[in-house]
Amino acid sequence: MGSHHPLAGTRRAADYHLIYDDWDGSTERQGRALDTVIRSVLGQQPATVLDCACGIGTQAVGLALRGHRVTGTDISPAAAGRAGREAAGRGLEMPVRAADMRALPFGGGSFDVVVCADNSLPHLLTDDDLLTALGEMRRVLRDGGLLLISTRPYDQIRRSRPVSTTPQLHGSGAGRTVTFQLWDWSEDGERYDLEHFQLIPSGDEAGDGAGDDRRVEVRRTTYRALTERQLAALVTDAGFDGPAWRQPEDSGFFQPLLTARRHAAP
Repeated sequence: MGSHHPLAGTRRAADYHLIYDDWDGSTERQGRALDTVIRSVLGQQPATVLDCACGIGTQAVGLALRGHRVTGTDISPAAAGRAGREAAGRGLEMPVRAADMRALPFGGGSFDVVVCADNSLPHLLTDDDLLTALGEMRRVLRDGGLLLISTRPYDQIRRSRPVSTTPQLHGSGAGRTVTFQLWDWSEDGERYDLEHFQLIPSGDEAGDGAGDDRRVEVRRTTYRALTERQLAALVTDAGFDGPAWRQPEDSGFFQPLLTARRHAAP
């Protein structure tokens, strides 16, 4: 979760894991994939990592489980709070706080790695906001530090302009939660309004109860479908060096992953 948007509320934080069939397994897999990239670039020692759009902790907890010293921020206090509880429940020390990625509350050079994953950056709809956020990520990185951003595969998506996603299921039988999205594209094909639907068994936040009735949760937000070339150019304009894309078949991460470095000015 990144900027100000309706998907970042208290109810969303409580229900977010229900978009996964197995949230714990996804956390472990994503953490392992990001850890492999980090160590391949920076070496084998644990890194200081800021996840600046941590949501409920999917990537932050996964990286902390791999031995990195992780701090999480999210614009949603509810999401950040849950990320902290998820970490504490696993015996992890992982500071979290509510913060906007466009105004990160840390000194310059505080981290080895900044992560902005799971399509969080495209919540920012203008170049000015994107450059502000990327500038903040660069500021809090040490010289030589690593930026990791993941987005949906927008090069492919913009060619097909899908209007919905395949329903995802969590749980089984009458306790099953169903999640899907409807997308409404702008004429220029660069932005889309998203409606996120969850059909959750009534009275059962975890989606594990019985009963035939379901409550419907609907959240709405807008994304900017940035192509790989667009985002790499913005990252370069923000002062990063060597932006490069790693595809899921190469990185093991579930989305295309952009890496770039902060190098000291000559």
